[in-house]
Amino acid sequence: MGSEGPVRIVLASRSPRRRDFFRLLGLDFVADSSDAAEDIAGDQTPAEAVRALSQRKARAVAARHPDALVVGADTIVVLDGEILGKPADRDEAVAMLRRLRGQEHDVLSGVTLILPSGLEITECAESRVVMRNYSDAEIAAYVDSGDPMDKAGAYAIQNHVFRPVAQIEGCYANVMGLPLCHLARAFWQAGAPLDVDVPMLCRAETGYPCTVYPQYWPGRRPRR
Repeated sequence: MGSEGPVRIVLASRSPRRRDFFRLLGLDFVADSSDAAEDIAGDQTPAEAVRALSQRKARAVAARHPDALVVGADTIVVLDGEILGKPADRDEAVAMLRRLRGQEHDVLSGVTLILPSGLEITECAESRVVMRNYSDAEIAAYVDSGDPMDKAGAYAIQNHVFRPVAQIEGCYANVMGLPLCHLARAFWQAGAPLDVDVPMLCRAETGYPCTVYPQYWPGRRPRR
């Protein structure tokens, strides 16, 4: 990364899935959770809000690691214009899942890179998700598992027992919490393109084909 050699990468997240994705991409990194506040200004659009959240997390960690490339990310669920964050307790998780049942909603993720030079690059991904018509008994069992408690909207698309999602349009990895092609584009804009086939790796991990890649690298196609 530049003539001065590789720059240390710090992931500003405690999310196991985001850490797994970084390992999937072969990135040598350390993780340092920002613990930044996740409050959202009332006058922000969902896209503005998620971008600001990712920037806030990245900036908090960059202040502790000024010589590193810092990556911050955040994901929100938006139902009928209302942003759903992480449930505060079991009852809120049940209420969120009941509201989402059988409904369409949007999932947005913001990804921010901060370079040692101070340059900031922020990407935003959006996916459209349709939930299946799961039962109250399924909700109760899923909430009892503890899985929803650290998830925006109280669900994980990749949970193979609950299987909450009936249909998705857009990036699957985004709904998991880290849109990999958007992350790759941010690295490319930072002058540090990733030397891996991101769509191929993402599809191998998620089982879902990439619908994002061509618009970011026109004229190129991922290897099959």
